[in-house]
Amino acid sequence: MLEKLEAIYARFKELELLLSSPEVASDMNRFSKLNKEYSDLKEIVEKYYEYRDLVGNLKEAKEILEKEKDAELKEMAKMELEELNERKAPLESEIKYLLIPKDPEDDKKAIVEIRSGTGGDEASLFAGDLYKMYERYCSSKGWTTELVELMEGTVGGFNKVVFNVNGAGAYGILKFESGVHRVQRVPETESQGRVHTSAATVAVLAEADEVDVKLDMKDVRRDTFRASGAGGQHVNKTESAVRLTHIPTGIVVECQDGRSQHQNYDKALIVLRSRLYEAELLKKQEAEAKTRKTLVSTGDRSAKIRTYNFPQGRVTDHRINLTLYNLPAVLNGDLDEIIDQLKMADNAEKLKQGGMA
Repeated sequence: MLEKLEAIYARFKELELLLSSPEVASDMNRFSKLNKEYSDLKEIVEKYYEYRDLVGNLKEAKEILEKEKDAELKEMAKMELEELNERKAPLESEIKYLLIPKDPEDDKKAIVEIRSGTGGDEASLFAGDLYKMYERYCSSKGWTTELVELMEGTVGGFNKVVFNVNGAGAYGILKFESGVHRVQRVPETESQGRVHTSAATVAVLAEADEVDVKLDMKDVRRDTFRASGAGGQHVNKTESAVRLTHIPTGIVVECQDGRSQHQNYDKALIVLRSRLYEAELLKKQEAEAKTRKTLVSTGDRSAKIRTYNFPQGRVTDHRINLTLYNLPAVLNGDLDEIIDQLKMADNAEKLKQGGMA
């Protein structure tokens, strides 16, 4: 472990020199990239100092025990050795987690898409519940959400809703929500009081920057149309809604929530760019999956990941066999315990795959 930390420390010192050079300072893209790497390594380097000192003190204490003849000094060395050994294992565990390679996408903002699945009107109502749940969760994190596309259900809820999440690191947290969410409850329209099972699909994308994907606008067809649904009379009088079609891939993005055509175009372009970027990421993940299977993989959207059971008031995440009996709190946006457990499981799997467990 010390060798790994020393290599990281060497890179950290190299970055210090590079960031202070006029050549790097004059290139903002390069400076920004190197500065981010420097910031990411800072926490590990601080732990390296602590671990290096601990290993050095352990060595000294052992030498005193082996060579020193003074009984009092030997007793002090023995006590110090016990204390240092107690600190060593927890510190090594901390460092192992810090050494897990960070997904570069995790720092990005997110785009969340919720679609109603099997279950008809009840599925649309459930999609609406999920949307409210994520809105409340994002608000609790200090993130802002911005609606991109909305298709209302016939009796309420949504057939489809797409929204941006503006918050640093939002994707790294919300990515675990991708997959099929299932609800078990008695629908309001059910006269017999029978429990029905419905589903909605959640897809979380990393918001792509212009530098992440090369998008030739000659490949994009732009159409405008009159917005429908929520928004009042204004949206129905003007062709403010925008539809972008990426001709080579067939990807279609619509946006009608903004007040102007310009706003809708900008939002749609962000989503289109992110979907193209995601397609490239999925190819990369499929290649990596041949050598590493992640317990809480975010790539398979057809996988059933969670069940919300109303009669029993429970939520079950099937990937990690976690069951909580706090359904109202979860639907009110209290997702921290679930997401923290998923992150821990993912990190444990990465440690195991990396041979550090």
